[in-house]
Amino acid sequence: MVRQSFNAQRLSRQFTELFFAAPQVVMHRTSRMATTKLSARDQAEFSRMGSEKVAAFYQSWAGMWTAAVAIQYEMIAAYSSAALAFATKGTASTGAAVAAMSDAATRVASAGLAPVHKKAVANAKRLARSKR
Repeated sequence: MVRQSFNAQRLSRQFTELFFAAPQVVMHRTSRMATTKLSARDQAEFSRMGSEKVAAFYQSWAGMWTAAVAIQYEMIAAYSSAALAFATKGTASTGAAVAAMSDAATRVASAGLAPVHKKAVANAKRLARSKR
């Protein structure tokens, strides 16, 4: 249960920080887009914005895929040990398998959100420090 609570807290923290960081970044960038003349710095920022989104998308999918594969291995191991216990002792406990499944979605969501969260929070901090 401690691990499940930690994963849920991590996901909640990621969502909360993203909730505040993303609008700051959007506001900063759109206000720069609204200017009539874009500086070289602005053009570099917009180019960076596009490449970051593509990179975050692929990192997000890779993170979710990796977490899902790891969860599948955990579940296979838990069910295998339960089947072995049933075959040798006549009783089986599926508690480990149920525990592995209980926070699987949270772990996958957190892994998928991690790259987006990391970039948005870093951009919010970086853009807040910029002079304009």
